[in-house]
Amino acid sequence: MKPYLLVDFGSTYTKLTAVDVDAGTLLGTASHFSTVEEDISIGYHSALKQLSEKFGKYDFFKIIACSSAAGGLKMAAIGLVEELTVEAAKRACFGAGGKVDLVFSHYLTIGEVQKIIDSHIDIVLLAGGTDGGNSDVVIHNAKMLGTGKVTVPIIYAGNKSCQDEISSIFTEYGLNGFICDNIMPRLNVLEIEKAKDIIRQIFLQNIIVAKGIKQIESEIDEVMLPTPFAVLKAAELLSRGYLHENGFGDIVLCDIGGATTDVYSIGNGYPKRADVVLKGLEEPFAKRTVEGDLGMRWSAEGVLQTQSEQDLKLFAEQGMDIHLEAKYRHDHVDMVPKNAKDEAVDRVFAEICNDVAMSRHVGKMEMAYTPMGMMYFQVGKDLSEVNYVIGTGGVVIHDSQPTAILNKLCFNPKKPLELRPKKTKFMLDKQYILSAMGLLSLEYPEIALKIMKKNLELI
Repeated sequence: MKPYLLVDFGSTYTKLTAVDVDAGTLLGTASHFSTVEEDISIGYHSALKQLSEKFGKYDFFKIIACSSAAGGLKMAAIGLVEELTVEAAKRACFGAGGKVDLVFSHYLTIGEVQKIIDSHIDIVLLAGGTDGGNSDVVIHNAKMLGTGKVTVPIIYAGNKSCQDEISSIFTEYGLNGFICDNIMPRLNVLEIEKAKDIIRQIFLQNIIVAKGIKQIESEIDEVMLPTPFAVLKAAELLSRGYLHENGFGDIVLCDIGGATTDVYSIGNGYPKRADVVLKGLEEPFAKRTVEGDLGMRWSAEGVLQTQSEQDLKLFAEQGMDIHLEAKYRHDHVDMVPKNAKDEAVDRVFAEICNDVAMSRHVGKMEMAYTPMGMMYFQVGKDLSEVNYVIGTGGVVIHDSQPTAILNKLCFNPKKPLELRPKKTKFMLDKQYILSAMGLLSLEYPEIALKIMKKNLELI
């Protein structure tokens, strides 16, 4: 036996997964409310005690962790044009496991730089211009960050022709700067892997100290990844397969949390019809979007902002004081449904989270009349033929009607131009193993894949 302990320090819960890498089996899971504000080790030790009581005590060969505690990896994305380099910067942040709290385009102002400072951002991603393209804006923005005395790490991932000048600005102003390849070297071409690698390096070197994980460093071997990036790795492995172990093909995965809703899609998402033309920025094979205004507790009041006046009136007709329910959840983030009514209200919030998050994630069809007749354009990924939709996160896992929540990710006749899943199968990550398998895949990808295929539940 060679037991590994995989730990996810989450914003709400600290989750532990024990596996035997020799046998390729799941030994057990446990979780406890995260104690980031006091001492992160309290929640960890409580979960560890629970794991030992339920499944026995193990002398772990290795303990590795991921984290989204204390608000996760908060990033600011700066670009030139909102639809191009700004969007590319956001995708690089999401793909690295970050949460984009601030987005700016064109020339930065003094007020916007101050907003970066006041928002306690962890990393700034500065992009803009294709290679050989615009240089004025990125140079201006780098100088503005320097003049504003921004102290957090700044990654420059824009026009390569400006790299030397940007490097000089970093040195002149004493900025904590990093230079990497352009995330959009040519129009609509996305190359974000180098930027993602640097974000991860900064996370490992700097951010985990600020998030309180340093307090427990002596008890674990290493913190490897931001939690969302670990989930993305697990989802990509599950889709692609590894060596002789087949994957599931194209999948969609949703993770509804207390503060955010993440949607992952793994697959090319190319048009399914010969008469449709791709339009806009290239899409990543493994795509993640995160919605900071959609969540079950901290962001419950933000969920209501996505609803129309008519929607809110319908809730009232059903006898639901949706504003009161949202406020209560926001003020009591540790709330757990105690009865059928609580569960039904949570389900309503989860359904809204999934529906709105998928609208923001999925590709859409556009139509245009031309002298040659009707032309069809696809912007984003076509997810209409994905094989599986997988749900994770407490509200989906513990609800008595999880299919009702997952159905909200699928085709909606009220939104016919959105290329959502149509005929698909539903699965649940009932034991919270996806982030753990993302960690395990760094060393044992085939074992991680086998454990996922065995323990994800078809519903």
